[in-house]
Amino acid sequence: MKLGLYSITYMGLWYRGEALTLPQLIARAKEYGYDGIEIDGKRPHGNPLDWSTSRCRDLRARADGEGIDIYAVAANNDFSNPVPEVREAQICYLRDLIRMTADFGAPTLRVFLAWWGITRHPQLATYDIAEGYWPIVHEKFSTDEIWGWCREALVECARYAADAGVTLALQNHKPLINDHNDLLRMVREVDSPSLKLCLDAPLMPDRSTEGIFEGAKAVGPLQVLTHFGGEFERLADGSIRGFERNDGVVGEETNRYYGDFARAMDEIGYIGYTGYELCHQLPVVDGRTVGVEYADEQARLAAEFMRERIASVTPAAALSGR
Repeated sequence: MKLGLYSITYMGLWYRGEALTLPQLIARAKEYGYDGIEIDGKRPHGNPLDWSTSRCRDLRARADGEGIDIYAVAANNDFSNPVPEVREAQICYLRDLIRMTADFGAPTLRVFLAWWGITRHPQLATYDIAEGYWPIVHEKFSTDEIWGWCREALVECARYAADAGVTLALQNHKPLINDHNDLLRMVREVDSPSLKLCLDAPLMPDRSTEGIFEGAKAVGPLQVLTHFGGEFERLADGSIRGFERNDGVVGEETNRYYGDFARAMDEIGYIGYTGYELCHQLPVVDGRTVGVEYADEQARLAAEFMRERIASVTPAAALSGR
């Protein structure tokens, strides 16, 4: 796998401080040893309203000059709203993102089926507000009906993607998608070569060794993008420990399942990007949320951590007897 840096890490949502510009993000990626960047498709980074074709090509030239690939754009779309005008606005947004993705020279646009969104309140970001009203908006509709709206929108957007030479990568992200079986079901129903998959280990409900390998084998050659997250710390012996933080509490260690995921990706022949994303509420120290320097430290450690996981992968042929 190649190593990518997803721009949401530096969007000024989770740490105290301003967002980096995309040229600054390119510089950080190069400094920390990443191979490429994934651009988040919202302001202040990658909303297509702000990115003309010429501006996209200028940024691509700048990235190329630094030896950094622009390998993907990330949509933050929601095709699940019961109001048709809202769904149609989301289709327009995705169509413009497809144009922008092609103008950046990126092969892949990551997409959701449904998404509750992020709210800045009052200064830093939270999922709680939008996540709370999503069930209220949808409570009068069955899951099958909501699924159908999403399928219709994705069928239309897959046509736009085909015309632009862009691949849509459907991520296993809640709400609506629970596991890799839901991803595969939607791919079958949309039935377009322009729709592939983005299976992410942190979002898998079963992160046992067996569950990781089962999901990877199921998606197989449909896998075109993936991400990793969490936080990292260097231990006294020099090694790096990865861990999750939920509601401020340090939770499960990630070393084991990211190692499993790297081996599983090798087994299915995946050679694309895994992108680091720091996209959750961060520690509060002395009454203040940590600043951008914390994101810098995490991005450095994440690159080292995942390169170690990738480097330790046993060749797929040796796993044939697993």
